[in-house]
Amino acid sequence: MEHRTRSVGIVGVGNVGVAGAYALYLREACEELVLVDMNKARSEGEALDLMHGQGLTGRMQVSAGEYADLARCQVIVVTAGVGQKPGESRLELLENNAKVFKSIAEQLDRYAPSAIVVVASNPVDVLTFMLQELSQRPKHRIIGTGTMLDTSRLKTLLGEMYQVDPQSVHGYILGEHGDTELAAWSTVSIGGLAIKEQSVFGLAYSDEKLNQLAISVKQAAYKIIEGKGYTNLAIGVVIARLVEAILDDSKTVLPVSVRLSGEYGLNNVALSLPACIGGKGVEKLVELPLESDELAALQSSGETMRGSLSNIGF
Repeated sequence: MEHRTRSVGIVGVGNVGVAGAYALYLREACEELVLVDMNKARSEGEALDLMHGQGLTGRMQVSAGEYADLARCQVIVVTAGVGQKPGESRLELLENNAKVFKSIAEQLDRYAPSAIVVVASNPVDVLTFMLQELSQRPKHRIIGTGTMLDTSRLKTLLGEMYQVDPQSVHGYILGEHGDTELAAWSTVSIGGLAIKEQSVFGLAYSDEKLNQLAISVKQAAYKIIEGKGYTNLAIGVVIARLVEAILDDSKTVLPVSVRLSGEYGLNNVALSLPACIGGKGVEKLVELPLESDELAALQSSGETMRGSLSNIGF
């Protein structure tokens, strides 16, 4: 079956899946949304709820469906899996989510073998690699949301610190979306000015302040989960932005979870690095000239991910 233009499927209609659907809906990023969940009543209710906003946002077909209905989708977002509990690390989620993903891979290959798949379930780097191994589609067509959210958090906090629009802050959180991620300060700039080792907008450089900011970024999910029980709103926006880059074939550089084959001295692991995203999925990787301590931290993050994969036979 030929793809319907700008059709997006979401597998898993929990808190994150609904937030992703809502963000896609408000941004009018596609013409059709297909919601798939084991709880059919939930997916039907969410689809109907979204449909009722068309008089204010514009026409979009939203429906609850089965895996077979994903055959017409260009992009499929996977948010299914066991949710993260308070105090639980992303890597502790792995064992339970591994079984879920084996089933998902089989269904997606059967019904939507040519779609690009966006993974948003945690631990996203491990699950992205796992799905790449389990699926028959080319690996560059399976992308994890990675550190897009962490990078947005970093830009937001730097925007507050320097009193500037966060979209004018450039730079990346790299590595795992989780405990071993690193703020690559050598990549961070505001209006073309690198912030490392120099004053910007009259604010002197401070290792201590920036290190504390990086800790705040790393601990953000735990703080949110402690307060509301889960994270979903900002990752929903991330999902919509990444899907837009694919549907628009925009060649946008985003820090997403991608498979490494020798870059930065890492192999057989998925980590977040800047990548050019377009209609074919991951089209290019950007190899940054990292400083020695940043490279060491990235390699350490990769080794942690590789260890997690090895523990489950990947």
